[in-house]
Amino acid sequence: MIPAVDAQENNVMRKPNSMKGLEDLGRVRLSQNFFLRDFLHSEIADFYGIPNIPEDPDLAIEAGKRLCEELLEPLEATFGRLHVRSGYRSSAVNRFGNENNLNCSTNASTASHHIWDVRDFDGCMGAAVCVAVPWMVDHYHDESDWQRLAWWIHDHLPYASLCFFPRLWAFNIQWHERPKRVIQSYVRPRGILTKPGMANWEGDHAAFYEGFPPLRN
Repeated sequence: MIPAVDAQENNVMRKPNSMKGLEDLGRVRLSQNFFLRDFLHSEIADFYGIPNIPEDPDLAIEAGKRLCEELLEPLEATFGRLHVRSGYRSSAVNRFGNENNLNCSTNASTASHHIWDVRDFDGCMGAAVCVAVPWMVDHYHDESDWQRLAWWIHDHLPYASLCFFPRLWAFNIQWHERPKRVIQSYVRPRGILTKPGMANWEGDHAAFYEGFPPLRN
């Protein structure tokens, strides 16, 4: 059962307006190993004093559950503990990050991505998180090795989009109601690795991730 958060009517959860309400919101369990509080930390929010709290907790929770159950749980079961770098962003936090060149896209393009509690322009729900996989860092060292994990995820998980970054091979992984299944990277080779319509999008890519553990749920 999801705990109450301040005023709650007709099973609609309201944005917390007290410390107790925020504590209860953080205790909402999204999946076996993840709670909402795991995704509320933000360096931008902490440093600049901008609350990183969902305006629509129900939508954030619903989208976050799908992200955790369908993507993060099998990743953690297969590769071990994940390192969460950036999860949920409030519209205010993301807007500030975008306007001040802090590696945030516009709110319109981040809705149903890092902004879990706002649907995108098609009215679709989604959620994304940036994670690093310590198992990868321990086992691989060449700059282009991020592709191994990218293809493993492509072949095994119902992701909507992936975007890889240089440090720790951290990557954004998104769940979305209408997954586009596009993989891009800021690590060499930079750009689009695959997307629908590309010759490499379909088929088995097991040769790229030989020696990886099998999918565990």
